[in-house]
Amino acid sequence: MCRHLAYVGPEEPLGRLLVEPPHSLFRQSWAPRRQRYGTVNADGFGVGWYAPGDPVPARYRRAGPIWADLSFADLARVVRAGTVLAAVRDATLAGADAEAAAAPFAAGRWLFSHNGAVAGWPDSAAHLVSALPPVDLLSLQARNDSAFVWALVLHRLRSGDTPAQALGEPVRLLARAAPASRLNLLLTDGETIAATAWGDSLWYRTEPGRGTVVASEPYDDDPLWQEVPDRTVLTASRTGVLLAPLEDPAASPTPGSARAGSPSAKEPCH
Repeated sequence: MCRHLAYVGPEEPLGRLLVEPPHSLFRQSWAPRRQRYGTVNADGFGVGWYAPGDPVPARYRRAGPIWADLSFADLARVVRAGTVLAAVRDATLAGADAEAAAAPFAAGRWLFSHNGAVAGWPDSAAHLVSALPPVDLLSLQARNDSAFVWALVLHRLRSGDTPAQALGEPVRLLARAAPASRLNLLLTDGETIAATAWGDSLWYRTEPGRGTVVASEPYDDDPLWQEVPDRTVLTASRTGVLLAPLEDPAASPTPGSARAGSPSAKEPCH
């Protein structure tokens, strides 16, 4: 379910990233090529971007399908940005949250998206509410699983975790509570991208001078696209990508294994 994309690099019109490629995120809303769960991503969409000199991103979100929004077509044609996070949504469950349930979620300089589902939601995650302060629970932006995942991530960011740690620890926590969950997460602060591959597809393309794209699936057939292995956390900048393994809580720990996000666990990719 869902498709999402993050880009960091030279300024580009939103449409060049999200609409014009032959298998763009726009087209993935009705004809994804690699989506294994769900078929049509028409339950909402959103795009967040950063204007020069302003660390707080702007967002445009709607509850309906991206192809039906003529205002988005105009916006995508003229707005330019060097960092973008966008998503099209296939709802896990029916709900009344509408636009509030559509990614990207935001707080301060951060944008966040979740592609996947927490298995058995909400029962499977009920005992995890103790991981959040009461004010965070009362401040949930929607009542779906993605909003709860975002609350877990944001709490760790505010506690001082790096982006890779802030994504990796909630993924392990949720995977332990609901092992069949799919937890592909995207996070950006306007300068870098962090992401996890856990149960669904994730790809990246990086090229000096052209920036870095991280996406659920390639939007064209450029041979520079590379698939991220499952159970991986990715960090990316304008110049390259780092990959690190994410420990599966279902697997037995091995002595001396590197912790995801630590320097010894990282593998550079260009």
